[in-house]
Amino acid sequence: MTQPPPPPPNQPPGPPPGGFGAPQDQPQGGFGAPQDPPPGGFGAPTPPPQQPPGQPPYGYPQQPPTQPQYGYPQQPPAQPQYGYPQQQPPQPPYGYPTAPQYPQAPTPPPSGAKKLSAQMQIVIAAVVAVVLIVGAGVWYATSGGGEENDNAKGGSTGSAQGKDGSGGSGLGGNGKEKVPADTQAKLSFQLPQPKVPDITDVSGSWVTDKAYVKTGVNSIVGYDLDKGTPSWTLPLPGQVCGTSRHVTADKKTAILFEATKRVGPRYYQPCTEVGVVDLNTGKLVWSTSVTGGNAGDSKARFNEVTLSGTTVAAGGTDGGAAFDLANGNPRWKPQANAQDCYDMGYGGGEGLVAARKCGPYDSQYVVIQNLNPLTGAPISQYKMPTGVKYAAIVSTKPLVVAADVGETAGDGSGISDFFSIDEKTGKLKVKIAADADRYAARCRSTEVENCSKVVVGNGRLYLPTEEHEGSTGEYGDETNEIVSFDLATGKPTPEKADAGDRYTLFPLRMDGGNIIAYKAPPYDKGGQIVSIDGGTMKSTVLLENPADEAVRDAEGSFSADYSEIVYADGRMFISAVMISKPRESSSTNDKEYLALAFSTH
Repeated sequence: MTQPPPPPPNQPPGPPPGGFGAPQDQPQGGFGAPQDPPPGGFGAPTPPPQQPPGQPPYGYPQQPPTQPQYGYPQQPPAQPQYGYPQQQPPQPPYGYPTAPQYPQAPTPPPSGAKKLSAQMQIVIAAVVAVVLIVGAGVWYATSGGGEENDNAKGGSTGSAQGKDGSGGSGLGGNGKEKVPADTQAKLSFQLPQPKVPDITDVSGSWVTDKAYVKTGVNSIVGYDLDKGTPSWTLPLPGQVCGTSRHVTADKKTAILFEATKRVGPRYYQPCTEVGVVDLNTGKLVWSTSVTGGNAGDSKARFNEVTLSGTTVAAGGTDGGAAFDLANGNPRWKPQANAQDCYDMGYGGGEGLVAARKCGPYDSQYVVIQNLNPLTGAPISQYKMPTGVKYAAIVSTKPLVVAADVGETAGDGSGISDFFSIDEKTGKLKVKIAADADRYAARCRSTEVENCSKVVVGNGRLYLPTEEHEGSTGEYGDETNEIVSFDLATGKPTPEKADAGDRYTLFPLRMDGGNIIAYKAPPYDKGGQIVSIDGGTMKSTVLLENPADEAVRDAEGSFSADYSEIVYADGRMFISAVMISKPRESSSTNDKEYLALAFSTH
């Protein structure tokens, strides 16, 4: 990756031998005050194609031998090239547990051996029968067939599940989100969609103890948690063009924005300004820009920004740069180099990881580097397989990367495989195949830290299955599950979380060892927020939205793939990430929203 001058510590060597293979100003005070719940709304969504039942998932990933370090002394044995044939055991469908191996009938004794007495044969037959019955019962219970609904209101948070001898792996628990006295939520407020002349990115939403903070038009606005009235407005010289989901303990986060306002439709400005916002006060702590890299003497343009510890890092086709969180002083800047490498972007959070693209245009390759966030020096690095054009950082500790190898996913998800990498050594632990017909996680392929419907915790990768036919087999009865894979072995775990008939379920974030997830509802229900024990995968309802038709239609107007959902302390917020000029065919009853807020308080 590009390095802080002077001298740059992170100029990578050449490829290793044998490597693994439109808008206007926003009025001060933010968007409109709360309105009455919306009348009318959109019709029920068209159900997705049904998933063929019983199809086995894409084969088990293998645990490959160690990989030679990129630019470091190689360690035997060398890693086989991507696609090298290996034996793969069969994998159960949709994360269901593998049926247990039952004892076989007694084998007749060899000739000349003493025969068992009639009484002993009866005893053995009885024992075998008992084992068969118990084994079948275990399989039936773990597959979900004999359990009662775990979504009963007022149940436990799951913090003790799996640790009391009741089954599970001993993982999960220790979550901060508690079950409220009444899980039935009300619509607190809605924010109308602002008028814009063209498609405008409004990504970015956060929650503090005092405000719901949302990106607007040439601004960021903090709204009162209960009333939805603007608490503060941060005007900006141009449109926000990148935000970090990571927030410091004192509620600061990083943003990118354009230096000037857009003039007319599609007149976009370069995304060059990096800044830090105090989400408590609405103040811009600092903002800056840098030159260099592929931009030459011009301001470097960035596509995305992230935050790790005291370092803000931004990347793009002009290269990568990093800044001191406290004052904005550069820690490194984009630099051109002989290897034609540049930092596409970074993954933040507990670590700082760069995704670098190197080489001439017709033979480019991607390198993943775990960095020292203060200097930019690589701690370890891993060369992605041939056929990877972009890579997405799902998690930095443990290091998990998603990629579409050879563009084989075919569904626009940006994911054909997940790579579990040792962040200290850069060695590949396992590659987990993510069959696009079976799993529903998504990554924006050209962005390094923009994955949804997938989380990492408890040494596991959690992701939802695609929708498939529910138990009744009726039209509109699609459902799905959240399943998990062990990041050390790559094998699926037997536990799963069922969405329930007509609901679909996907993870939002980790809460200790638990998973906070959203259940998208059928046409006649409200959505739910649930806490899922990361070990047993038992679900507990934390919030359930109203089933009123007008509120249902408003919630249903947000697509799960193109919206942001945040939940904290009994409050759920769902918001748009892209807005556009109102459709000419839209009636006055078809309102479009920037955000909706639901609360159990």
